Amino acid sequence: MAHGREREENAYASVGPSLSVRWVQGFPKQNVHFVNDSTICYPCGNFVIFINIETKKKTVLQCMNGVVGVVATNVPHEVVAFSDRRLKPLIYIYNFPGLTRRTKLKGSVLLDYTLLSFSYCGTYLASYSSLPEFELALWKWESSVILCKKSQPGVDVSCMTFNPMNWRQLCLSSPSALTVWTVEKSNQEHYLKAKSVKLPMEDGSFYNETDVIFPTSLPKDLIYGPVLPLSAIAGLVGEEAETFRPKDDLYPLLHPTMHCWTPTNDLYIGCEEGHLLMVNAETLKVTILNKIEDTTSREGCHLINPVTMAYQKGGVLISGIDGFVYSFIIKDLHYKIEDFLQVEEPVEHMMFSPSYQMLLIQTEKGSIYIYTFGEEPTFNRVLEACDGKFQAIDFISPGNEYCMTLTHSGEVCVWCLEDGTCASRICLNTPATVLASSPSSFSAAVGTQEGSIHFLDVRDPETPRAVYKVFPSEWSVQHLLYDQRGIYLLVGTSEGCIFIINANPSSLFQILGFVEVGKDILQISTVSLLEKDIVEVMVLSPLPETGRSRLEIFTLPTTLPQVSTSFADERGRLRDELIAKFLYEIEHTLSSAVLDYQSHQVYGFCNQVPYICSYRLPEKEHSGICILKPYQKVQSKHYGPGMLSLSPHGLWLTTIAKGGILCIRDVHTLETFAQSRSHSHQGHGIQSVRISMDGKNILVNGRNDGTLVYLRWRRFGGNLASEILEYCQKLLISLSNTMDEENDYLSILKRESLNLGSTSEHTVEFQYNTKLSIDSSQEELTQVDNSKEIPWLQQKSQEAIRKEVKLFSKKRKEIKTGIKALAKTVLTMMEENEAIDNIAKLEQKEFSLDLEELERLHNENEEEVAKIRKDAEMHNLAKAYLAELIKEECWNAMAVKGRALKCFHMPYVVENFPMKERTDEELKELKRVLQQKKIEAECLKLRKEIVEVQSAITLVKKHREEEDEEEEEDVAVKTNNLPNYLLGSLSTDFGVHASLLSGQLELHSREEKINQIILLKITAHRFVNPWQKNKTQFTVTSKMEEWLLTRGPDTRHRALMDMMGGVLEVKKEDILRMVIPQPAFMAKPDAVWSEEERKQFKEYEKKVKELNEEREKYRKSLEAEMKKLQNSIQESTQNFDEHLKRLFERRVKAEMVVNQEELKINNLIFSLLLDEEISSREAFLNNYLIKKQAEKKQTSEAIQKAKEDLDTYREHYDNLLAEDKVLDRSFKKEFSEIPSHQVDILYKLFKRRPRIQKQKIQSDTASIVPFGERPESGKLNKDAFAQLMKAMDDLDNISNMPEGLDPLVWDHFCQTRRAKVENEQKVKQKAAGLMEMVAFLRRRTEEDEKLQQEIEKVFHERTVLQEEKVRFQLNLTIQILLKQGQVELENFQLLLEYPDAILINKSIIEDLNCVIRAQGQKKVASMMESKDVHKGIFQIEWEHKKMEMEMEDLNQKAWDIQMLFFSRDRQKYLNEPNYETLIAIQIGIMEQTIAVLDKTHKKNVENCKKLLKKLGRYSNQKDIANYTLSCNLREELVAVSERKDICNAIGSQLTCEKIAKEQYENMMHQQKLTNISKQQAEQISILQAEVERLRMKTFPALVQM
Repeated sequence: MAHGREREENAYASVGPSLSVRWVQGFPKQNVHFVNDSTICYPCGNFVIFINIETKKKTVLQCMNGVVGVVATNVPHEVVAFSDRRLKPLIYIYNFPGLTRRTKLKGSVLLDYTLLSFSYCGTYLASYSSLPEFELALWKWESSVILCKKSQPGVDVSCMTFNPMNWRQLCLSSPSALTVWTVEKSNQEHYLKAKSVKLPMEDGSFYNETDVIFPTSLPKDLIYGPVLPLSAIAGLVGEEAETFRPKDDLYPLLHPTMHCWTPTNDLYIGCEEGHLLMVNAETLKVTILNKIEDTTSREGCHLINPVTMAYQKGGVLISGIDGFVYSFIIKDLHYKIEDFLQVEEPVEHMMFSPSYQMLLIQTEKGSIYIYTFGEEPTFNRVLEACDGKFQAIDFISPGNEYCMTLTHSGEVCVWCLEDGTCASRICLNTPATVLASSPSSFSAAVGTQEGSIHFLDVRDPETPRAVYKVFPSEWSVQHLLYDQRGIYLLVGTSEGCIFIINANPSSLFQILGFVEVGKDILQISTVSLLEKDIVEVMVLSPLPETGRSRLEIFTLPTTLPQVSTSFADERGRLRDELIAKFLYEIEHTLSSAVLDYQSHQVYGFCNQVPYICSYRLPEKEHSGICILKPYQKVQSKHYGPGMLSLSPHGLWLTTIAKGGILCIRDVHTLETFAQSRSHSHQGHGIQSVRISMDGKNILVNGRNDGTLVYLRWRRFGGNLASEILEYCQKLLISLSNTMDEENDYLSILKRESLNLGSTSEHTVEFQYNTKLSIDSSQEELTQVDNSKEIPWLQQKSQEAIRKEVKLFSKKRKEIKTGIKALAKTVLTMMEENEAIDNIAKLEQKEFSLDLEELERLHNENEEEVAKIRKDAEMHNLAKAYLAELIKEECWNAMAVKGRALKCFHMPYVVENFPMKERTDEELKELKRVLQQKKIEAECLKLRKEIVEVQSAITLVKKHREEEDEEEEEDVAVKTNNLPNYLLGSLSTDFGVHASLLSGQLELHSREEKINQIILLKITAHRFVNPWQKNKTQFTVTSKMEEWLLTRGPDTRHRALMDMMGGVLEVKKEDILRMVIPQPAFMAKPDAVWSEEERKQFKEYEKKVKELNEEREKYRKSLEAEMKKLQNSIQESTQNFDEHLKRLFERRVKAEMVVNQEELKINNLIFSLLLDEEISSREAFLNNYLIKKQAEKKQTSEAIQKAKEDLDTYREHYDNLLAEDKVLDRSFKKEFSEIPSHQVDILYKLFKRRPRIQKQKIQSDTASIVPFGERPESGKLNKDAFAQLMKAMDDLDNISNMPEGLDPLVWDHFCQTRRAKVENEQKVKQKAAGLMEMVAFLRRRTEEDEKLQQEIEKVFHERTVLQEEKVRFQLNLTIQILLKQGQVELENFQLLLEYPDAILINKSIIEDLNCVIRAQGQKKVASMMESKDVHKGIFQIEWEHKKMEMEMEDLNQKAWDIQMLFFSRDRQKYLNEPNYETLIAIQIGIMEQTIAVLDKTHKKNVENCKKLLKKLGRYSNQKDIANYTLSCNLREELVAVSERKDICNAIGSQLTCEKIAKEQYENMMHQQKLTNISKQQAEQISILQAEVERLRMKTFPALVQM
């Protein structure tokens, strides 16, 4: 194992023992990469893991600065690059397989790198960072230099790749955009240029984008001024105006998910919507490939959501979330989908090996598969991922061979400590939480969320099996802990209960009892020494309400399994006095605590401060709670809260925390003597750590990084090793006998015990079938579902309840009898209550005997009522608040309230104009405008004085000035009274004072228009007549007097009531309202009346008659008066209606004037808005021009610099070329001393160059690899030069020397030729560089010309805009009042301009109209005559046509009568006199037939029901038989299992292996014969086809003539 170290963080003893990483187990969360053809790698936590595909051997590279960020590999150079995730991260590049650091790249990124990618053709590395830079950088990683970088703020990129055929092109894609970047090079300078790809819309169509900056399709408006772009209307003047689009113009585009390059420099893009795009990297042209539908393909196998893509020859491989890999065969612009491979899980990533002979497939879960191409393709699993991150870890005792891991889904994996391979795995299919391995047997316990504990048999690590399950409670298991000797298993639940379970399998893992502690248990610690017969347990729990921590210590004797019934109560709770339970509290919070093996002190990890403290336990026993004070305090040097644990021998204290560093400390001094940074704070540190029994092996599990690290000691010896090894030997010796017995019992433990109860006492579930009755008490057992497993705690509770029920059965019967009698009495009382009156009747609740329940219901009712009342109040409050807002806005805020007058007899309603009071700002603005208008008037007056006043005599000057002032006043009045066609409204005719308003032809500047708008909004003040003022004053005075009188004393009123009945004068109405009383004698009969009484009766009748006459007269007078009043009221209301009608007409005129003024205001506001838009457009053009000029300046500087560099480079190139020519020309001079014929021979050899044979790629590899040999590779150039020099060595061999030549001359000649060849190579390199610089200069020149064109376009646009602005300011929009018929338009078409229109007298138009009307009437008369003639002709033609059609109809009817078909039914109907009777007889026969059929059907149904019952009984018999057979089968399986174990014990393994070997040989032989038969069948089919072809060839050809 090789490990890369960035810095040594172990500040402690470097000479003493230290920890090293042996292996790391984890699964990929990022993409897996190929390092070479046989090795893959992926990041996991703080490590980069390398896997050899052939041997499955792993190699680990550690990043010492924390979690590994992103990883990239370069196959030609065999290097690996990865970043860390600290502040200001770095990029490290390591060699493989040496794993030595090549270089370290340090950039300006602050937070994190998100993408890394190597170029295929050169030593270049591209990196992309996230927030805040979003920076793309290009590195030359061999020299650790950034060649160029570019930032694009706010753009997240999900994928980045180099073009395999051209390292100068990169593609960056995100779910919303696709960008192609080009690297441009000029000598040693590099530049990044980006081009965005315009993606189609979601439906696959392309959106025709318009130019936002210079739109060419804007309409021309000749009335309202220029039409400007939307950015100018929005008021944008900065860079946002260049890309502004309204919401209606934004359409959803395709969302790219992945991409890949092709050898033709094209890009294939897979989209989330299922489309496949092809993009040309040079022109960025996007083409949507069309799918060829295959009718033979099965349903459901179509690509829905592609995730990853890999290019191959002729198409691409694409996979998605459905677990299928599809082959897209692409031809031209069409593709066809074929099924390629099916994977068990959704595929997340695919890539080909460098040789394209293997396809790597990475699943969403993290598993890795390799598909190998060939004649017989293979599909192998390289790495099988676990189902989720590691939840818990532990060693299999004694911890020197295997370890176990647990995931949240319940998957348990067994790992070999030697090489980290997975020996086996078993899935419990239930959410799991914790795992613990027993020291006293080869068993392990797994705690679950549902509260059960599964026990596993791990005697054979390669085949673990679940052998037993206990169910203590339904609470989630949070802690599982065996004591040091494996006597007890402590189970901590979420509700604060600790269950004590016998750890021996021989006891069937009996539950001995439970102890109640505080909720949210943080840690459980035990001390179980060999020399003691007790097990001490300490439990740590928090006290959040007090900010303290609680420690609870109790003792369990080793003899507890024998005396568990006496230690626990009936419900299973262990008695505190028997287990010596003591309570301790610590004044600060602890995150972890362990108990010293000597039980004298406690070690705690502080939660809020970075300290590790030790606390002395009191020697004397105490009652209640004891407060512990810190005895020793040491800085932890950890980040955040941590965990403590003791080594098996109790002398090492391990500390872990969120920082990810494991520290091993001396338990006495608390000083660290070894540490290892296996995880980091980015992954939230370490979750758990385990030390083997001998202390040599250490397992560390990360919390969120999903990494399991196996550590071993280096330089492990001395007292450090002897102490723990001695303890391990003693412990193993003491446990040897127990382990043998318990393991033997595990071998015979049956798997069916999973269905048994949780203890030996309760191996069968309690089943109660008790019938519940109304009078059963709450203590009775409820009916239990037999199919549901009952927890041990509930079973104990039910047992206790049963005992209590049995103990108090007599008392219960008495209570039941009394309750029944009481209930009977209450029912009798309720019946009596129903029979009595409603007044005496009691309410139903009065008979309730459960007062507490009644009170509870009453309280609930009150709470519900209060809640409803509160909701109603809040709803009403909200409505009231809304009403108050509306009232405040629409009524209180109005200075003039809204009023209306309604007519009595006509449907007219006159409303006023509600108005709000002007604010202070409005009044201030109005005052400013009025003051400005006054100043303007005075200025105008002074200017006229200056112009009109001329030199005159001083004496006459004053008189002339007075006359001028009077004339000026008249002119001012005339000027103020502007005509309506200039004012644009009838406001002057309506009586509005408009002296301060300006004419519409005078409004040119922006300020004048704003002032005009302010003045137009002034409303006329209401004029009040003097008599109305007096009336108002009188009304106010009279109301005040009345109010004072009502507030005065009421003495007068009381005196009037006392003396005169409340009236001063008796009115006539009161007299007529009086009733004459009848005499008293009228009650007697008439016969007994006396004479006096008769006289009184006559007087009474006379008074009554007179009173009635007076009443009738008064009634008639009142009726006459009422008619008079009604006539008066009618006349008054009609007069009121007339006045109101005139007021209504005036209201209509006022509204017309208001609308005219509002139209003027709107026109002015529109002109102001258009002015602002023009100004915004002008400002944007200026800013855009400045921007382009700055870019132009940059490009000009770049061109100047490029020219200078080109000239310099060209000069060097010319010099080098001249040197090369000099070497060629001076050849003969250098060898002038030798004969001429030898010089000619040497010159020919001097011109000769070796032929470099290119390495031929194997034919099978060349047919697979789509990209072939990639050009422009720096490594390839170096290799070619080295190969050339090697070939030159062959040419320089002495065997190639001409005869008779001096060897010294030959050596000089070889040196000269080598110098010439090297110089030629330099010339070639310089020529290539020169071509690059020329191309760079050409591109910069093109960009400069393009910018110059844009600048000229901006100048032109700005000039046109300025002309439009001037034209708009000069051409005013005015409002003119015209009467109907004033102007006639030609052909009734609306003209937009009136350059040729003139105003003429109305009488001329009217005379011309009279002449035209007369001529028109004549024309109409002649046309009417012609129309009548034509109408007669048309009528005659129509009648003729009608008669022809009737004739045709009659002929058709005659033909139909002749061809009429008479069937037998029709003949029978015509010939049979009683046709209806015959039909009735036939109907009766059919009804009888239907009845017979119905009866037969019912009989068949009954027979089927009987047969169904019979089959049901037969099925029940078969079910019983099957059940009997299943029982027998279970017994047979038990017997087979026992025989199998016996056979294994005897040693029949060799026989089984022999049988298996024979079977394997037979299978191979059969498979071989099958292959031979297949080959022969293929040959036969080929021969048959050949025979058929030859036979068809001999057939005569029959050609149709």
